[in-house]
Amino acid sequence: MTAPSDPSAAPDESEPFDKRDSPAAAAPAGPAHRLGRPGRPLGPIAADCSSAHRAWLEPVRDAYRRSGQTMSQLGTQLHMAKSKVSELMSGRMYPRWEVLYPLAVELRIPYSPLFRLWAQAAVKTHNKSRAWVDHSFAGVAVTTRPAAPPLDYKAFRKLTEDGYRDYASVFLADDCCDPALNDTYDQLWLSWAQALSSPDARRYAWKVLRTTVMALTPHIDGRPEFSHTAFDTVALLSATDQDAALEQLHETLGLYKAMSRLPDHQLDVIVLRRLRAMPTWTVSDLLGAPLATIRSDERHATRFLETTLAAPPDLEGNQP
Repeated sequence: MTAPSDPSAAPDESEPFDKRDSPAAAAPAGPAHRLGRPGRPLGPIAADCSSAHRAWLEPVRDAYRRSGQTMSQLGTQLHMAKSKVSELMSGRMYPRWEVLYPLAVELRIPYSPLFRLWAQAAVKTHNKSRAWVDHSFAGVAVTTRPAAPPLDYKAFRKLTEDGYRDYASVFLADDCCDPALNDTYDQLWLSWAQALSSPDARRYAWKVLRTTVMALTPHIDGRPEFSHTAFDTVALLSATDQDAALEQLHETLGLYKAMSRLPDHQLDVIVLRRLRAMPTWTVSDLLGAPLATIRSDERHATRFLETTLAAPPDLEGNQP
């Protein structure tokens, strides 16, 4: 399945980001903004909306907010009932691409990544068939090649992709890593303006990556399950005999079980520092966190793991 090419009406994503287009400039927060804009404020996303659906819906909602249009105005432009626009924006309906495409054009959304995320969510979480996906964009006529992503976004991807893959490979099987990374970078392309206007684009991007990876990671009692990685550790592969290998595997599985109980930020630091042997400054750059924070997280995580692993088996689950 191939994404249709970008419409001539779509913006050129290679143009420099204009701070005047940032969410902060276009949609100041607070009651004053809500009173100054006609129409009802955008309601919340439906509680049962899947993470894959939200991956493209949230950037669409952000673009709608920045547009300054009301539901009625947008519906008029798209020849769509206001109620249908509201359903789409709330996640209560899953639109066909022939409906979402003109919305992307109207809101000036780079639609190549939007299409990929929409198609994936349709199949994975909304039980749509490939035939339904193909049919829903078959009637959309486009004439121009896909617009290029922003240059600074492309540079950011080049700088972070190896580190992101190292992290994802701890939690996901090899055949799932590339799809997870592609989803992450598609989401970042759609929300690149928000990333740049956030306090730290690296921190913003890491949150997108983590959310994407954890949505695909099996969980047991709310904790990520990544024990499959234990079979690929250097210590296990270098074990000299079967007994040594079994003992090493037992120790590693115990370590990974304890690691799964760490707070999110401490788990990320330990995964990158201990399982992927990244230097502290590299972890700091990747996560967008100060060096002091990385060192503190590693120190607290190490203390917790040492205490947990030293406890008798029947007390492990009761450690604070």
